[in-house]
Amino acid sequence: MREHANSEQKQAMEQYMRNQFVFLGLRSPKRRVLYRNFIAECGKPQDTISVAKKLYEQEEREFCYIAIDILTKSVKKQSMDVIDFYEQLIQTEPWWDTVDLLASTLVGGHFAVYPELISTYNAKWIDGNDIWLARTAILFQLKYKEKTDAMLLFTNCEKWLGSEEFFIQKAIGWALRQYAKFDSEAVIDFVETHDLAPLSRREALKHL
Repeated sequence: MREHANSEQKQAMEQYMRNQFVFLGLRSPKRRVLYRNFIAECGKPQDTISVAKKLYEQEEREFCYIAIDILTKSVKKQSMDVIDFYEQLIQTEPWWDTVDLLASTLVGGHFAVYPELISTYNAKWIDGNDIWLARTAILFQLKYKEKTDAMLLFTNCEKWLGSEEFFIQKAIGWALRQYAKFDSEAVIDFVETHDLAPLSRREALKHL
């Protein structure tokens, strides 16, 4: 990946992320081609957790994306206790670019396999003061569609309605908008009976 670094795209990508992270300048299509070529030559990683840890130790942000891609391919094969590793990744240099993938794909996928974990970790995250863990709790059901636990979703949103944090307000609106595709009446009723931030309300009702 470092051999294919692009200095022009690097600058643009770093600026887009408010210069918080170092980038190689590899956009998703190029990064995925490089990864596929590497796998074709060297084979798939056997210990995905160890590989992901090593990738997260690298300076450039793209290695985090690769780590998440690798973990996503084995999300249904992981042991129950890997949730603690996912929690660690959420808190490692957190920003929306990694947290949203971790929440909707890895955490959401893991909870689908081990639903008995939801109550413990959801309560821990939604009742804590870490906005990224709270955002994860609000968003982990994004891909659940009609299987979404609506009561849990609405309860999670309620607990953070007073937050002035942009990423929480955005998450609430996004989660409600996604669920509205399957039960628009429930979402409209929630929005009309709760004092949502303007951003959350606008996002929730975007397609209604």
